Amino acid sequence: MLEKIKFPKDLKELKLEDLHSLAFEMRERIIDVVSKNGGHIAPSLGTIELTIALLKVFSPPRDKIIWDVSHQSYGYKLLTGRNEGFDTLRQFGGISGFLSRDESIYDAFGAGHASTSLSAALGFAAARDRKGSDYEVVAVIGDGALTGGMAMEGLNQIGYHNNKLLVILNDNRMSIAENVGGMREYLTRLQSGDIYNKVMEDAWDLLEKLPEALGKKTKRAAKKLSEGLKNLIVPNILFEELGLSYFGPIDGHDIRELIILLSNLKKLKGAKLLHIITEKGRGYQPAEDEPTLFHGLGPFDRETGEPLKKEGLKSYSTIFGEAIVEEARKNENIIAITAAMTKGTGLVAFKEEFPDRFFDVGIAEQHAVTFAGGLASAGMCPVCAIYSTFLQRAFDQIIHDIALQRLPVIFCLDRGGLVGDDGPTHHGVFDHSYLRMIPNMVIMVPRDEVELKRMFKTAVEYQEGPVAIRYPRGAVEGIPFPDKIAPITIGKGEVLRKAGEPLILAVGPIIYEILEIVKDFDDIDPTVVDVRFVKPLDDELILKLASTRNKIITVEDNVISGGFGSAVLELLSNKGLKKDVLRIGIPDRFIRHGNKEELLETIDMGKDDLKERIKEFMK
Repeated sequence: MLEKIKFPKDLKELKLEDLHSLAFEMRERIIDVVSKNGGHIAPSLGTIELTIALLKVFSPPRDKIIWDVSHQSYGYKLLTGRNEGFDTLRQFGGISGFLSRDESIYDAFGAGHASTSLSAALGFAAARDRKGSDYEVVAVIGDGALTGGMAMEGLNQIGYHNNKLLVILNDNRMSIAENVGGMREYLTRLQSGDIYNKVMEDAWDLLEKLPEALGKKTKRAAKKLSEGLKNLIVPNILFEELGLSYFGPIDGHDIRELIILLSNLKKLKGAKLLHIITEKGRGYQPAEDEPTLFHGLGPFDRETGEPLKKEGLKSYSTIFGEAIVEEARKNENIIAITAAMTKGTGLVAFKEEFPDRFFDVGIAEQHAVTFAGGLASAGMCPVCAIYSTFLQRAFDQIIHDIALQRLPVIFCLDRGGLVGDDGPTHHGVFDHSYLRMIPNMVIMVPRDEVELKRMFKTAVEYQEGPVAIRYPRGAVEGIPFPDKIAPITIGKGEVLRKAGEPLILAVGPIIYEILEIVKDFDDIDPTVVDVRFVKPLDDELILKLASTRNKIITVEDNVISGGFGSAVLELLSNKGLKKDVLRIGIPDRFIRHGNKEELLETIDMGKDDLKERIKEFMK
């Protein structure tokens, strides 16, 4: 069946039994590809029936289907012309793991961060109505995205304007509500049907014609009775108070029921919300058993579900997790905060040992930061463990609520630099730049696991303002730990190789690449410095070394614009030192998805590229 579906229009004539066969084949295709390439398998397996029903009833690209946190959309990709290329999912030059307007005309709005679909959907609906068009707008939100403040802002505005659009709440975190028999299904179907809504419209029209005093009283009584009866069966009060007509909850794996409801809801005016219950990982037992693990992972054995990645060195996330637990045992004021990324940020052990000092705030980075500010103001030591790319969402809170007040909040930025397969929405390549401009901020970048633990200890002891520690995704360097972890003096770098020209100033694990490269030079004898701190720079050390060298190279895995290299240029300029400077970093463009090593080569930052760039610069 799947091979017959080249585009959504091919679904229109299929019978119900064909759709069930199609759903089975789609799951098999996704499991097969993701087991080899890695990816977000559990969310997409949970939306197969919804995807089929949406494309049966609606007609993209004319109709706009907007997926929140679009890792739910693998099935959508299969049915919108990308089945043949699906084997390249998340591979260099292949299909993205998220929706992308550059990839397909069926991708109305791209998204890799959560809670954006409702605002975008309202934008489409408002533009449609302004232009006098009549296409449909559907937003699919779920997988925890409704915990984000931006989603609630979008809901509030949608209800206020009441443009015609449909919000589908894909609820896969809770089991199906208590079974109340056929009555619930009947009422849900009835609420979405033409007859029911025509009767409701006629009833309100009649009430409008009654004498004013009587009409108002009758309306209030009818409204209370309606809400009271409906809320005995469905939890609609929140959404209806916000101005959306609520329908559900229904089984999100029942294709027939979904098609009937979507067809009825398509005819209704105004803003509607359909609440569906789905199972994350549906159709693949290992994913059903461990939906959190299979939310997003690398290649795995299809038969057993076991990850194929061999045990090796620990990850930076794991080392951070060890560091915070070690310090928390000595300091009862340490509080850990994460935004729906307990496992991803390495906080599982902390949560188990200190449950009363652990807070997962959901996909709400802005709230996480200001919540940390309140804790710090009350004398606690809050640690915000958030991916670099997600902390961007709380930029104003970092400035206004933390740095302005010099509050000692520790930001642990996981996934710094290029992250690989997840692509531009997840690359953490802007943090040097967006944090460096903020007064009172200290920014540390460890080159290895030992430095990470030392920097965390330093941050815990520092009480003069906020500190950010930025480290990459992936395995550590394998450096043995000393008997005692000692803190580092704020703003002090370390000379790792003292020699001649050029002066190479670097931050992060890329320093080890540099140290390997310089061993191969015959006629070049570089001095290599781990500057450690993007802010404050070690002005004294840099100026001392720069005064006797004419050529300087800065290296970082952050964007060139406004990053560490820019800080060095500013320092030299302010001191009147005119030097030849080569800045190496991420170029001024969004980097696509793929293997990290492949991506580095595309931007001339692979090992051989670095060697050649240094040699050319020295000529």
